This record gives sequence, structure tokens and C-alpha cells, in this order.
Amino acid sequence: MRFPRVYIIAEIGINHNGDFEIAKELIDVASNAGADAVKFQKRTINDVYSAEFLDSYRESPWGKTQRDQKMGLEFSLEQYKELKDYCDRKEIDSFASCWDINSQHEMSFFNKKFNKIASAMTTYKEFIKVVARQRKYTFISTGMTNKSQIKDVVQIFNKENCPFELMHCVSTYPMIDEDANLNRIIKLRNEFNCNVGYSGHETGIIPSIGAVCLGSTSLERHITLDRSMYGSDQAASIEPDAYKHLVSSIRKLSLCMGNGDLTPNEKELTLGKKLRGHFLEG
Repeated sequence: MRFPRVYIIAEIGINHNGDFEIAKELIDVASNAGADAVKFQKRTINDVYSAEFLDSYRESPWGKTQRDQKMGLEFSLEQYKELKDYCDRKEIDSFASCWDINSQHEMSFFNKKFNKIASAMTTYKEFIKVVARQRKYTFISTGMTNKSQIKDVVQIFNKENCPFELMHCVSTYPMIDEDANLNRIIKLRNEFNCNVGYSGHETGIIPSIGAVCLGSTSLERHITLDRSMYGSDQAASIEPDAYKHLVSSIRKLSLCMGNGDLTPNEKELTLGKKLRGHFLEG
């Protein structure tokens, strides 16, 4: 799949903090900014985490254990169905990155057009096979992942004849600019002969703009209502006004990129006749 312009994904993830109304507000933020899609995250808590971990101490708005915190961030399938309906009414695409096989099956109704593989999941081959067999266009983040591991994922998708694109990603939250390594976008495109997007975790917008200049076909950024809110992803997210500015800038930049043709355009040729008239022959 080749998009006519950069496909912009607003990563809501778990920044809704388990609040259904906040989730809808974040969908509104993405829609009003002109994003193409919103993305959530889905986990089956007992599959992703051990009982020992879930029973360990963690103070959060939902209680005193890791289980309380993890469960507090999860929506039910019924709530996800409502959110999908809300996105449909807003005419914005919606999908989710799943962190376990059960969630991937459960969310098939939600991932209508696309799948997304989070960086944390790229080395889980059984999960990768499940996603590839669904044969939906899949965004594959490459954070924490080396060339050999990326090659393994690409081979699985090619074997299953499933369309995909890689997404350059640095899995630090937030990412500092000097770690962005944006030239990896070019390396990935040349090495694997596929579309390459960018999933950013920086606090500003410069790396995202740079990624688009290097030919990223998609851009995913976390969004939030307020970066001071509770949550591990909030600091690496963009607030509404800044997100709207980012999307607007990317749309304008996409218009500026052109096709690289070395032939002057008609406006230039007309002006050239005037400015060069004193020495043009014939």
C-alpha cells in the first residue's frame, strides 16, 4: 500500500488512563488536527505479565499492586467497540497494537484496515506469524531490534504474503534528539526494499519533520491532553496545540517535497523568457 501523502497516526496508547471520556477527547484531538488514524494498545494482563509481577507493589491511582495499575489502564472489548464506532463517526481510522496473541484475535474487529506490531513484540515469532496470517497492511516498529531480528520479521511477512511497512523507532521515553538516528530510515528502505515510516518518542517535532524529509511514508506520535498527567508515555507525547501544528507542518512539507524533476515548471519558464530576454537568441 502506498499512501498519497504521509499517513499520520495519533498514538493514544494508554494515555487515556482507563478513562473512556479522555479516550474520546484524544480522538477529537487527532481528528481536529487532521490525523489519518488513532491507535490504542491492548493487553491480556494475565498473559503478558507473571502472577509474581502482578502481585508486586506499585502505587497508582487504582491501588497498590502492579495488577491494579495494569487493569486500571485496560478497556473492555465493549468499550473498544464503542470507541471504534466513535472513530467511524469522526471519519478517522482506528486500530490497536496488541501485546499478546489472545488480544490480537480479540481485536480483529477493531483493526479493520491495519495491524501494528509494537517494538516490544518484534522478537515474538509466534505472535508475528499470527499477525502476518491476517494479511492486513501492518506497521512494524523496529525499536530495540537489530538487523537480523528485523530480517526474521520481514521473512515471515513475505512468506505469508502480508503487506507491511517498517517504522524506524528508538524506544526511549522521551527520546533525546541526538539518539534519533534518522538516517536509519534510508538504511531500512534500501536493505528491505519497503516503505519505511517513523514512530517518534521525542518531546518536540524536529525529528518528526526530519523523518518526513527523508521520505517516511507514515508518522506515529503519542498524543496527550496534558504531559503532566499520570502515565509512563505522557512525557514523550504531544499536547493538542503542538500536535495540530505538527500535522499542519507535515501536510505543508509534503506539498513542498515534489517529485524531484529537474525540468523547470511552467511558471519558471514564463518568467525565464522575461528575465533572460536581453540575451536569448531566436
